Amino acid sequence: MNKLEDFKVNPRLKLSALWISVMFCYVYGDFFTLFVPGHIESLMQGNSGVGKTTPISLLLFSMMMMVPSIMIFLCLILKPDINRWANIVTGTFFTAIMIIVVATSIGEWMLFYIFLGTVEIGLTMLIVWQALNWPREKSA
Repeated sequence: MNKLEDFKVNPRLKLSALWISVMFCYVYGDFFTLFVPGHIESLMQGNSGVGKTTPISLLLFSMMMMVPSIMIFLCLILKPDINRWANIVTGTFFTAIMIIVVATSIGEWMLFYIFLGTVEIGLTMLIVWQALNWPREKSA
């Protein structure tokens, strides 16, 4: 019987794929919140969930969420040492943010958000773990 071929996946591809997975969870979580009763009305009244919605708060949220999006690409192009540290720092930062978000997302209508947030925490922790365990070149 022929054995299926297996190959090593480059750490850059692993990290990029993990960031893609994180971004899908972020998008689905934010999309599904639109179905929570009263949420759209609250948004229309200028409430962001962490305070009043302002042009500056939207800019800051955009800047924060741009980072995981850009990490998808940066994982593929940064030199290994910089890549490793960028993933450790950003993965740790977004893990901490999601721990706070999950801890404050109490309520029956937020079960989906807690679930997705927990998955996001796992994925960003896996990003940090993958970066910390980046394979080393064997010396001659």
